[in-house]
Amino acid sequence: MHGITGRMGYNQHLVRSILAIRDQGGIALANGDTLVVDPILVGRNLDRVKAVAEKHGVSRYSDDLDAALANKEDEIFFDAGATKIRAGLLEKALAAGKHIYCEKPTSDDLSVAIDIAKKARASGLKHGVVQDKLFLPGLMKLKMLRDSGFFGQILSVRGEFGYWVFEGDWQQAQRPSWNYRKNDGGGIIIDMLCHWRYVLDHTFAPVKSVSCLGATHIPSRVDEQGKTYKADADDAAYATFELEGGIIAQVNSSWAVRVRRDDLVTFQVDGTHGSAVAGLHKCWTQHRVNTPKPVWNPDQPQTMDFFDDWEEVPDNWPADNGFKVQWEQFLRHVAEDAPWEFGLEAGARGVQLAELGLKSWQERRWLDVPALEF
Repeated sequence: MHGITGRMGYNQHLVRSILAIRDQGGIALANGDTLVVDPILVGRNLDRVKAVAEKHGVSRYSDDLDAALANKEDEIFFDAGATKIRAGLLEKALAAGKHIYCEKPTSDDLSVAIDIAKKARASGLKHGVVQDKLFLPGLMKLKMLRDSGFFGQILSVRGEFGYWVFEGDWQQAQRPSWNYRKNDGGGIIIDMLCHWRYVLDHTFAPVKSVSCLGATHIPSRVDEQGKTYKADADDAAYATFELEGGIIAQVNSSWAVRVRRDDLVTFQVDGTHGSAVAGLHKCWTQHRVNTPKPVWNPDQPQTMDFFDDWEEVPDNWPADNGFKVQWEQFLRHVAEDAPWEFGLEAGARGVQLAELGLKSWQERRWLDVPALEF
């Protein structure tokens, strides 16, 4: 496991996924066997990696990636490090005969993302990219509503994502400073449009075209060492997508917005027969027979409470951590060839949409999203 000293690698992938799988005794396989995980933590700063390993009872750790890859008993390489070096690490792991699983984006360059996907396919090894939001209870409920025909014809999707990331001067920032430097692979478009690609494709309908406007609202920030730096990467993106079937999706992403909504990310879906609003976990619906009939009258205070007219979708299945659920699926894919649909091709599609979003912003126009060849 590489990149486990970072926020996502540590919290979501190490602690809440791999160590949670270890602590539950492993994963039951279809043939009755139990798959047990035995991680080795790898990073450039041996002291930091050692501290994490000792804190969580992980016996193996190293700062020598080549030596770790040379151990044939370790079958899977995972990366949650910096985007700029990811493709090179994945290529090295494939050459060492490892199955690979990684965070997204798989690269900040589409040609590189396609190339590593092709190499993974040609290797015959298993490969996967994190698509965590598909396993969130809120989005799973939206997909269930879609599959049940609840919406009728889906007309539109509205997404709001983000929160205020402190500048680092009077309060410490919640995100690493490289996120706001273009040369370090930062920017919310390359980060979040990769997510919106798989969310839109799988939960609603495939993306056909995109129009995106980016912005750098906060031009300077303070880094982890207390030094002021120029934040030249985009910290907000305002994107509109055309989906198959005539669905229009609008998704705002921002690290410079204060939250007054149900969750840090919410999606509203409107259809001819009903609407739904979902956050990370909860989902509310309003059917056409329960839709109120407001009348526009700006001269009188509003007396209707529009939140009262929605019903919550119940939690009819146990909800586990989305990252852990996908990890378990990938481990089963490696161990027993269980079904899997999120290979590095999916990662390349995410990079494609991000790259088109940046190009749309630069050229100030709509762009089609063509099918990729692998």
